[in-house]
Amino acid sequence: MGVSVPSPRPPIPPREARPPAPSPQPLAPPREARPEIPPRKARPVLRWLLTAIIIFLLTYLVLALGRLPGFRVDRTGAAIIGATLMIASNSLSIPQAYAAIDYHTIILLFGMMIVVANLRLSGFFTVVSAWVVEHARRPIVLLAAIVFVSGFFSAFFVNDTMCLVFTPLVLEITGRLRRNPIPYLLAVAMAANIGSVATITGNPQNMMIASFSGIGYRTFAAALAPVAAAGLVVLIVLLSVIYRREFRQEPAMAVAHHATEVDRVLLWKSLLISAAMIAFFFAGWPAATVALVAGALLLITRRVGPDTVYREIDWQLLVLFIGLFIVIAGLERTAFSADLLAAAARFRLERPAVLTAAAAILSNIVSNVPAVLVFKPVMAHLPHPRHAWLVLAMSSTLAGNLTVLGSVANLIVVERARREVKISFWEYAKAGVPVAVVTLAIGVVLL
Repeated sequence: MGVSVPSPRPPIPPREARPPAPSPQPLAPPREARPEIPPRKARPVLRWLLTAIIIFLLTYLVLALGRLPGFRVDRTGAAIIGATLMIASNSLSIPQAYAAIDYHTIILLFGMMIVVANLRLSGFFTVVSAWVVEHARRPIVLLAAIVFVSGFFSAFFVNDTMCLVFTPLVLEITGRLRRNPIPYLLAVAMAANIGSVATITGNPQNMMIASFSGIGYRTFAAALAPVAAAGLVVLIVLLSVIYRREFRQEPAMAVAHHATEVDRVLLWKSLLISAAMIAFFFAGWPAATVALVAGALLLITRRVGPDTVYREIDWQLLVLFIGLFIVIAGLERTAFSADLLAAAARFRLERPAVLTAAAAILSNIVSNVPAVLVFKPVMAHLPHPRHAWLVLAMSSTLAGNLTVLGSVANLIVVERARREVKISFWEYAKAGVPVAVVTLAIGVVLL
């Protein structure tokens, strides 16, 4: 029986002769070594990016112009068409479009509209404004009363409401007293804009900013209420100087009592629910939930038909918001957002003065709500985003006083007064430009 002899092992090579161990591969090849996208695949991606950007630019062009030239397409229609094209071009899928809508803002605005509608229908705003005007014995007191009433109620209820209610009353009072109605009408519009800075529920852009930033009602009011209060005082001073001939001679005025129709039951019900709603706001409860519950309680009634309340709701504004949310979401999926961030870094947008100037300019081009949405992708990347959101709320609102086209409140006053007095673009700008510049500067200093 033979014995097997194991074959000799191969000699171990010397250490210096061993092949070097393979170096670990990087997680991603260097930028210059990355394979390029084949032209056939790059073209659809590039086409998609360009399509989303073009849809955004065209939508905002119509927002800036107010309508599509040659067609009966208004701002709301432009937002609907833009949102639809974002989905049709595959810039967004249907689920992504649903997710883009900020339902918190929509619900808060909807609930506030129901509350304000009931207050209007009850005659509350008319009673308060009539009482204040009747007790103003001199022109300068009348101006101050109009400014503070319009500004105060605009802080808690959507500012457009005071313009709708107060404009015809001011026209009637100034007509009976044979006073120049223009400074008092400008006081209504500008005070509504300034007063609405103070709280989340003052205007739609504040509602959006609160939802995006998570800033609570008390924090928001603590930061911006002083800006609003100072702005109202500045407004009285500037209007009295610009229209000094109206206020130079101050004979005592006697305003006769003006009978107003009031639904007392609805009035007290609306006041109680509104007061409770504001108390819950300051207590820290979710604003959208509180506003929706308040609106639902006011719909439980035997006195007012639901159709009457529904007619008071600005459905077009709600649809405009929904459309713009989708358009901006489509834009955020492109490289345009990166360009915005680069521009923000280049121009030092974290500086309050720079952000204020940029927001003021854009707000007067496309209006304040679309302007806020443009800034949305940038805010989270700034060093102090909560402070930046407050600056944006201040600047986008106070910038509305710069020109007659700066806010819806201005247009409401001008259009409702058009049959009795004409307020031209330059007549408004004569007071609007200094008021906007001074109040914006105060806002920058106080924030």
